[in-house]
This record gives sequence, C-alpha cells and structure tokens, in this order.
Amino acid sequence: MLNKSPLPVLIHDQARRYGNCVAMRYRDYVSGEWKDISWKTFSQRVRQTSNAMVALGVGEQENMAVFSQNMPEGMFVDFGAYGIRAVTIPFYATSSEMQVTYMVSDARIRIIFVGEQYQYDTAFRVLKQGSTLEKLVIFDRNVRKNPEDHVSIYFDEFLDLGCGLPFQEEVQRRTAAVVPSDLANILYTSGTTGLSKGVMLTHLMYGSAIKAHDGVLPLTEKDVVLNFLPFTHVFERGWSYLCLASGCTMAVNLHPEDVLQSMREIHPTCMCAVPRLWEKVYAGVQERIEKSLPLQRKLMQDALAVGRLYNVKYRMRGLVPPVPLRVKYAFYEKTVIAILKKKLGLERAHFFPTAGAAVPEKVEEFVHSVGIMMIAGYGLTESTATVSCDRWNKTVSLGSVGRVLDCVEIKFGENNEVLLRGDTITKGYYRKAEVTELSIDKEGWFHTGDAGYMKDGELYLTDRIKDMFKTSNGKYIAPQLLESKLCVDKFVDQIVVIAEGRKFVSALIVPQYELLREAAREYGIDCKTNAELCAHPRVVQFMMYRIDTLQQEFAHYEKIKKITLLPEPFSLERGELTNTLKVRRAVLNDHYSTQIEKMYEEANACTCDKNVE
Repeated sequence: MLNKSPLPVLIHDQARRYGNCVAMRYRDYVSGEWKDISWKTFSQRVRQTSNAMVALGVGEQENMAVFSQNMPEGMFVDFGAYGIRAVTIPFYATSSEMQVTYMVSDARIRIIFVGEQYQYDTAFRVLKQGSTLEKLVIFDRNVRKNPEDHVSIYFDEFLDLGCGLPFQEEVQRRTAAVVPSDLANILYTSGTTGLSKGVMLTHLMYGSAIKAHDGVLPLTEKDVVLNFLPFTHVFERGWSYLCLASGCTMAVNLHPEDVLQSMREIHPTCMCAVPRLWEKVYAGVQERIEKSLPLQRKLMQDALAVGRLYNVKYRMRGLVPPVPLRVKYAFYEKTVIAILKKKLGLERAHFFPTAGAAVPEKVEEFVHSVGIMMIAGYGLTESTATVSCDRWNKTVSLGSVGRVLDCVEIKFGENNEVLLRGDTITKGYYRKAEVTELSIDKEGWFHTGDAGYMKDGELYLTDRIKDMFKTSNGKYIAPQLLESKLCVDKFVDQIVVIAEGRKFVSALIVPQYELLREAAREYGIDCKTNAELCAHPRVVQFMMYRIDTLQQEFAHYEKIKKITLLPEPFSLERGELTNTLKVRRAVLNDHYSTQIEKMYEEANACTCDKNVE
C-alpha cells in the first residue's frame, strides 16, 4: 500500500508500519556481503542526522550538497534535511573540480557530504579556494584526510552530534513548519549545451509525483529494487522515493560497474534503467546466439520468435494469445527464457521502468520477447521525473513513451514542441530568472525542447528540437532517431551523427574494439592497436556495410554516407559527455574537427561525389 506521507515524515511513518523489516541493503566491500538496514534503523539514522544538522547550525531552507556515489548515508542526509526544512543538492560522483566550484558558488553551499576519496579530494581543493564552503562530512571511513584539513569530520562523528536527542524539540518544530512550496532539492542539469542550471524541486512536486503513480506502477512491499543509476539523477531519485513510499526493499549499488554482479546477487524484481543497459544485454544475447551450436541457436531464435508473438503481438495489445501459442510460450518460459533470465539475475523480474533516452525498437521488442515487463517512459528533471509511462492495463505500443500522468497537462506548441503544466512541473531555475522566463511562458507552460505527438492516447517523441540538423541542401535530419537505430549493432559502442550545414550525413563511431578485432581476424586482418584497427580500409568498409543494412528504412538524404571509426571512446574527463553520459555535440565537433573535415574533403574529391549528395 502506497504511503502518501510528506517526505519529512515518510521514513518515520514507514518505520512504525514495518519496524524491523529490511528497508535497504548495501554491499560491504570488506566482507563482500550485503548488509541489511531495517526501517527502524533507517528512521533512527534520519533522526540523528536531523539533530546533527541542527547542531551544526544548518538553517531552514539552507542549501547543502551530497557529493557521492549511491550510499545509504546519502538517503539519511536527504531525509534528515527534509525534516529540518533544509535543502539538499546532489552532485554527480564524477563531477569535476570546476563543476563543483560552480555549484558551490551558485548555491552558496556551506557544507558538503562526500562519499569516497575522489569526492573528498575534489571538495577539499574547492574548500581551500576560499569559497562559501566551510565543512566536509565524509561517508567512507577509509578516506585519507589531507594533513592540512582541520575542519572535516567523518559521518560517524557527525552522527554523534545528534545522539541523545538534545535538538529534538527544534527538529519537531521545523518538521511541523514544512510547507508544500518549500524547496526540497536543487538538481543541476548536466548541461549538454554547456550551461548548468539548478532545477528547483519542491515538496509539493515530490508529493504530487508520488500520488500520481498510485495504481500506475504496480510496486508492492514484496518488491526488491536494485538502485544503480545515480541518486543525483531525477529518474533514480524520484523512483527511489516511490519505492520507499511503497515499502519496497532497496538494494543500493555503490559502483555502477558492479551492476551486473549486483543483479546476479540481489535478483531484483524491479530496477529503473536507461536504454543503454538493455542495449548491452541485447547485444550480449545476440552474440551468444551467434556463437551457439546450431541446435541451441535454433532453440533460442525460436524462443525469441514465440516470445515476440506472445508478448508483443498479443499481450501488449490487450489480446488473448491462442492456446497453441500459450502452450509453446509456457515451454520456452520454463526452459530457454528461464535460463537466460537466471544468467542475468532476473528470474524474479516484475517490471523495469526505462527512460532517459530513446529505446531502440529492436531492443524494446527483445526485452518484451523474453517476458521482461519494460515500462518505457518520458520525463525530465523539470517534471520531477515521470511525464508519461506505459500502462499495462491498456494497450502498449513499441516506440511510444506511454500515457501521460493524470497530474500533468500537455499540449503541443510550435514545431510540435511538448509543453507541460502541473504540480510536478518546476517553477524555475535557481537564481536564473532570465533562463526561467525563456523556458516557462506567461501561461505557465514549460517548454521541454522535445518534439512529439499523441496517437491513440500514447505519447511519441520524434527528436530534440534543438538537436535537429539542417543540411546545406535544406533537408532536416533527426540525429537521435538515426543513432537509436544504429546503436543496436553489436559492433557499435557509441555513435554521433554529423549533418548541420553539411552536404550529407556522416558519423563518428566508437566501435566495440574487441568484437571488431575478432571479426577482423576472421578476414585475415590482424591489428595490434585500436588506431590501426579503426584506420584499416577493409574494417571501415565492413562497418559501413553494417550501417547501410540498418538504415535501409531512412530516406536517401537521411542516410549516413561516410563514417570515421575512433580509436578511443568519448570521454567524461574531456568534457565530451555529460554526467548522465549524454554527448555534448558542440564539444565533439570541436575535438574531432579534423576527422570530420576529412570525411567531407574525401567526398568532394571522390569521382562519385554525386552519389553522396
């Protein structure tokens, strides 16, 4: 049963309901075991945190930062802050010193809670610059403090400030004083355009979002949820609060690279994810099918075909599959599909919300074919996550992002831009009135920058309006549509389309180096380095052939005519990716300008130039 208590009292109310039941789990990296935290202990830690914050002199609506990977301590800090009317600002664990300096200055932050060594070292350098920053509180006891550091304390020392409940009366007064319009968080956008903006999220927005999901996502207190996207990301943050309100057990994954191991250890029933996770699963399964013995290959291919027919053609449309199909699917569900799910740790799969980017249709179809209930959705930081999502009591269509929540008004503006209004939509960006005025019109409609349309009650997105490219021939190209279609190829790791102001469409591709090297060897090509591999004409020709196969449905002017294989992946450190791993196109255009220009120079010099126009 969904608990609709406000955030300042949610954990305490759940503790009264569930007591010693497990609220959270986390991996102890010393013992290698998962440790449990009960609802009762969760509530106690939150109360201690609230008390300790008051002891440190944290004011009402004061901004504090959490600069850490996913840790239970981050949850203690968030809910402890909500209880005293304070505001938390999550920083991505990979944020650079420059980004931290900007956010500390912009939000006038005095206290930062840091996770591990990297976050501590970065924050301490910012502190030494003489900013508003005064104190660091360190989650991990293994962090080595700088010899010059005389102000930082470890989290257990911080909690000791809140023992004995000397400040409980003040905490209770503040909790009672919380109003819906109070700020709960400021979430800084990752800034694909370079400008990072602090999105203001209020208690009303979170409360409305939780209530709007009642009956939409079928969470129960029996669900075990693996949290691996950063709590900094509004998708994981909003989802985790909904899970807590539903009484689920949350397994907090510390390091993103451990997610596949965690899945096999935790056996989650639910987990929110971005399409990239499922793309990797899809590619892995396709590779396994290709390498299987003929009989095994035939069985797996038939299992997927039957699953596609059963789930996609019938169940997703609300139709009852015929008896022979039900019998055949039941057989595969207990054999081939069961083995596949077990290898992934998903044998208890309930449902899996997926958002953050377009889901390639082949990938979405595959996930449904193996009987995993993917709930595709759409949302933004500015909308407190969900705008729309699939409803499994209604028709679900591949390619849509589901049905709009009842709490959200939607309409379409110029260029079919999606406009939003409602209690879950932000009132603006922190200390950026001019930017707010550009994003929210006088009637209160938030302009998302996404183009889309409605069909049979479902929302479909076409592209980012700002990302639309116009070629020199006057043709418009939707890069994300192309990229989502092509990234399903097992040899493609990352792909970025180039077209703005150009004669034709080209692409920068980061290949899956080991797979490509293995394929090259089969053709008698032995390349020792990535640079040698990516520059080999026959390897480029091989990749271009695969791209051509996947882009057959596109118009001639939309198709990629030239590609460049890159010998190293796009980098977060070089500023080519945001913290949410979205590409910064302007940065890539600058960093790879030589390679890009070479593609067009070669085409201009080619005798078959007319064929690439």
